[in-house]
Amino acid sequence: MSAADDLLRAFHDYVTLRSDPLLQRFIGGFDWRMDERLLAAHRLPVLDHLNILHAPTNAAERDLFSTLSSTASALHWGQTYSIADFGVDFLQRYGWVELFGTRGHFVSDDMAGGFLLLGPDVHYPDHHHIAEEIYIPLTDGALWSKDGQHFLPRWSGEIIHHPSGIRHAMRTEEMPLVALYLWRGGPLAQKSIISGRAK
Repeated sequence: MSAADDLLRAFHDYVTLRSDPLLQRFIGGFDWRMDERLLAAHRLPVLDHLNILHAPTNAAERDLFSTLSSTASALHWGQTYSIADFGVDFLQRYGWVELFGTRGHFVSDDMAGGFLLLGPDVHYPDHHHIAEEIYIPLTDGALWSKDGQHFLPRWSGEIIHHPSGIRHAMRTEEMPLVALYLWRGGPLAQKSIISGRAK
């Protein structure tokens, strides 16, 4: 069994055991029996921050975080943006892994899911996309903004919903951010449209 298999099982258990109606609507009807796509491990500098984070205190988030941490080096981490978009510093502290989707470790044309990792002192500016999105932070304290509103701290296990086309942004301070994400209802590999500026 591959590292991606282990992480998919943990991901599935985490989201299907949550009782939140919004999350259950989002994943409702999804077929979790997916073919594995063989992807070579690809490491990014932002993974250094994953190794120094303390596991969440809540059991469900802790179990998922621990599985991600133990499998991260075997996964294919990627970046949507380039130096021309946000500069070198941003790319050193940003990355994601698509566990399943149109380019992930498992093949799905219906929904994409994976993990976003931001290092400390990162501003991921206002952006939007067609796909509806759910984020669930596994770490505490990153700041989130939706639809141009003020940045507010969000906590491990919170469900953050972005409807199609809604602008949203994230900012970290001293602590990195690790967050589960789900995309559905739009192009699953769309590059987000940037409407803000990185700081």
